[in-house]
Amino acid sequence: MGQTITKEEINRMDREAFEGQIIEIQSAADVKACVEYLSRFEIIGFDTETRPSFQKGKRNVIALIQLAVEDRCFLFRLNKIGFPAALIRLLSNPHPLKIGLSLRDDFSSMARKKRFTPHGFIDLQKLAREHGIEEQSLQKIYAILFQKKITKNQRLSNWEAEALTLPQKHYAALDAWACLKIYEKLCPTKKCI
Repeated sequence: MGQTITKEEINRMDREAFEGQIIEIQSAADVKACVEYLSRFEIIGFDTETRPSFQKGKRNVIALIQLAVEDRCFLFRLNKIGFPAALIRLLSNPHPLKIGLSLRDDFSSMARKKRFTPHGFIDLQKLAREHGIEEQSLQKIYAILFQKKITKNQRLSNWEAEALTLPQKHYAALDAWACLKIYEKLCPTKKCI
């Protein structure tokens, strides 16, 4: 039987926090240097955020892409910078590996903004199942592996706001970084490709 966890068990856990540097990219001019930096890594954590819509049938376009390494997370504000070619090249390249969760949703969100073919992605939902974890949410997978909770209270906030709040930035960075940490825990020898 696979590993599962209840919300009650998670609620008793200490909160996780991303302690690294959070770099918000709001200018297309800053994208190239950030992408060059990220390209030096073998593996990066990946996530996206979209402003929620509370109207039936209405879907907003992706507002934020988060890319994390061990001690830094880059928040690309697509609602301010568009979808720069350098970022698309990174997401289309098999190197570095990009680790995310529920990637089909992220790919669909990105395609509504710009059509391209993502490469070099590993979906943690599939990897977790292969390691006997039945849960499919980032929060639950992380709690099983690290006995810490990731709070989701910023998930439904406005990701298109003129300025992101500090809690939004920390939430976004933590989600991408947590994907990286889960992959490292499940694949310590990096042979899960």
